[in-house]
Amino acid sequence: MNAFRLILSSPHGNIFDGKAQKLTLRGAEGDLAVLAGHVPMITEVKPGAICVTLEDGTEKEADTNGGLLAVSPECVTVTSGKIEWE
Repeated sequence: MNAFRLILSSPHGNIFDGKAQKLTLRGAEGDLAVLAGHVPMITEVKPGAICVTLEDGTEKEADTNGGLLAVSPECVTVTSGKIEWE
């Protein structure tokens, strides 16, 4: 599976900046998944779990209190007031 650059950012700095295969989270209109080549978009992130499948297939989960998801051809960024690995 192709990978994309993912940044998880909070006021305390970047929690993650690396390659991922998949990102799943709760957006403004429900659950969504982002894969490499996803159409550019910006949406609200609802509080809850952020699941990341890393480039090697390992899965990690973080908790957020909400924020913003921005998808561009170069990078996928989640910006939040709180992102903590579980």
